Amino acid sequence: MLAITSTTGKLGSAVLNAILENDLIDSRELVACTSSDPEDTKFNTLKEQGVSIRYANFDEPATLETAFSGCTKLFLVSTPRISMDFNDAPLWKGREAHHRSAIDAAVKIGVKHIYYTSLAFASPSKASVMRAHTRTEAYLKEMQHVKWTIIREGLYSESWPLYFGYYYGLKNETRKEVVVAGDGPISWTAIPDMAFGTAKVLAAASEKWAGETLYLSQNRTWTLSDIAKIVSQAREQDVQLKIIDRKEHEEYYVNEKGMERPSVEWWSSTYDALKNSECDIKDPTLENFLKEAGRTAKPLEDTIREMLY
Repeated sequence: MLAITSTTGKLGSAVLNAILENDLIDSRELVACTSSDPEDTKFNTLKEQGVSIRYANFDEPATLETAFSGCTKLFLVSTPRISMDFNDAPLWKGREAHHRSAIDAAVKIGVKHIYYTSLAFASPSKASVMRAHTRTEAYLKEMQHVKWTIIREGLYSESWPLYFGYYYGLKNETRKEVVVAGDGPISWTAIPDMAFGTAKVLAAASEKWAGETLYLSQNRTWTLSDIAKIVSQAREQDVQLKIIDRKEHEEYYVNEKGMERPSVEWWSSTYDALKNSECDIKDPTLENFLKEAGRTAKPLEDTIREMLY
């Protein structure tokens, strides 16, 4: 059986749907883990398909053991609680603490293979967003009696507003100048494409990807400057990208935009990574999966236009 965490989140739900829609794993062999009430009616459709719904909360380790019970594989989706990482969180105080709880619970109850979702940055990375992922990856690699696979998921195409001026406001946005602290090529990848590739990895024989670190990104890249052009065309008005010093960037968003300093400082290092081309990924794995299925990767332009209209 396969346990999947964060099944109400963007990636977890998309992976679960990809498995079901493509008949990759028998639905009766799937356990959807959620911190929501498993009896909520929103899970009725999954239950009708034979999927088990179990309560699992990273803050309650005992629930993780119960949720993973009887499973041989675990798909561990990284926790979105980024505030744990702020202020240069020391080891086991950041999000990796949640991940370790899940890994320990899985090992304790006899899970044989853990698949972990990391991010498609370089290793080592200058981006603070990678710190918890790097720590989790290192912890997994220390495991003696469990197989592991690290899936470095591409930067979501749907997350472009976050990188483009720290939450570009889409339909209600009025800015004609977007301030960032750096730019570089990014292998933006649509969540449905990424989820399909992840589902294929999970459905394969355990030996296929054991001990592997793979990237699931399309190979085509777009810069933030490219995004400015796409947004300008879509909105039929000129939107300029302004690149400034990282420290100046932090002060701008804290003092002029009223954002919280710990969050801004944590995020600003991402632009150092972009300047180093850390997100220019050349791994054929995802595109090969899509090609075999008669599909092609969704262009970033399509996602941006859909989100703006």
